Amino acid sequence: MKKTVLAAVLSTAFAAAYAAGPDAVVIGAGGAGLSAAVTLSDLGRSVVVLEKMPMIGGNTVRAEGGINAAETPLQKKLGIPDTIDQFYKDTMKGGHNLNDPELLRTMTTHAKDSVAWLESLGADLGAVGRSGGAKYPRAHRPTDGSAIGPEVIRVLYKAAKDRKIEMRTQNRVVELLTDKSGAVAGVKVSTKDGKTYTIDTKAVVIATGGFGANQDLLVKYQPKLKGYATTNHPGATGDGILLAEKIGAATVDMKQIQAHPTAAPNGTLISESVRGDGAILVNADGKRFTNELLTRDAVSAKELEQPGKFAWVVWDDATRQTAKLMDSYKKLGLTVEGNTVAELARAMNVPAANLEATMAQYAKDQAAGKDSQFGRPELLQPLTKAPFFAVKVQPAVHHTMGGLKIDTKAEVLNAEGKAIPGLFAAGEVTGGVHGGNRLGGNAQADIVTFGRIAGQSADAWLKSLK
Repeated sequence: MKKTVLAAVLSTAFAAAYAAGPDAVVIGAGGAGLSAAVTLSDLGRSVVVLEKMPMIGGNTVRAEGGINAAETPLQKKLGIPDTIDQFYKDTMKGGHNLNDPELLRTMTTHAKDSVAWLESLGADLGAVGRSGGAKYPRAHRPTDGSAIGPEVIRVLYKAAKDRKIEMRTQNRVVELLTDKSGAVAGVKVSTKDGKTYTIDTKAVVIATGGFGANQDLLVKYQPKLKGYATTNHPGATGDGILLAEKIGAATVDMKQIQAHPTAAPNGTLISESVRGDGAILVNADGKRFTNELLTRDAVSAKELEQPGKFAWVVWDDATRQTAKLMDSYKKLGLTVEGNTVAELARAMNVPAANLEATMAQYAKDQAAGKDSQFGRPELLQPLTKAPFFAVKVQPAVHHTMGGLKIDTKAEVLNAEGKAIPGLFAAGEVTGGVHGGNRLGGNAQADIVTFGRIAGQSADAWLKSLK
């Protein structure tokens, strides 16, 4: 059922006609944009969603891990002693204390409400796992351990469809229009056949994602990333940032760009939840080299120190059974496997004796409840149940933490720190929330929380005009 619905999500646009311009325009049809659009609709607003790509979903549909939230009913049911304050502390530490405190407090406080909202729309978020940098399991995800992104897009698309929200794919916004006072007055749009048109509106929400697929921008801010693969979809080119800058919007943290440590050589993301559920990392010599649950930047740095600057993610059948997404890597032809550790080593082209010793030591440490080598806080599986699996991985551009500067109302700010009237933004197109490094599971918390806030703030702005 989910696959059928998702196929529709990725290929279908639907429309409803308005006699006049809509109350609001949302640019981008990923998780942040759809959250804003559904929120606006529920507040009684007419809204049009514009998406430049031929399908909706953006980077959200690629997300695999979960949506972080603390003090949720599920955590309480499972006896997880997590708190919003701990969530805040973990994220601030993970972001190297560069996070905007007010934005971070907003996200960590309201993330549980975002989870509840998604569940009210029909989302299955009945399981919870742990991501790197988190003291407690707080990454909420589908009960069967499948990827979070398709589930989020599935329920948001259905909600948008049920509300008859107009969606136009292959419609690229090329200009933000303003009136004499500098307030938003509409958008100029280019269609797939090169025609242009304008939409008059008093409220615009930018939710176009980051610039992880824009090599020029990446190299401009981080020259060391030249030639890196990316986990981002091809539409993640920073369009919303560039559009808003032209009408005076400020940016923040543009140099803060995250490399994910576990991407296949072709850029396919190997979810952090695989490690969270028990998998380990080994190098070309078949040896562990780090605590696998460190933050992404720390694991990436350790990985780049290894021979060949790559690693292998290794798991067993018991770990595989905890998350269906692991099976997807096999279907994509990314995994090698063996019925014994020695067979797996041969498939990986690593010394069998080394890998066997590594796995034996890990099983011993798991039984003792303590990682004697690297201090990993959780050893969920002994990794002894055949068959065994591995995927070759390397760092790839994953998340751009910098973007448009916003306040806690998701209002876009100018260089003087004042809100641009009628302009709002949410998701990866913004900066400040994640600081110098994003923790796994926080992207979904960010996009849904601030997507909803952007919708609420746009509605409040429209009310103020009457």
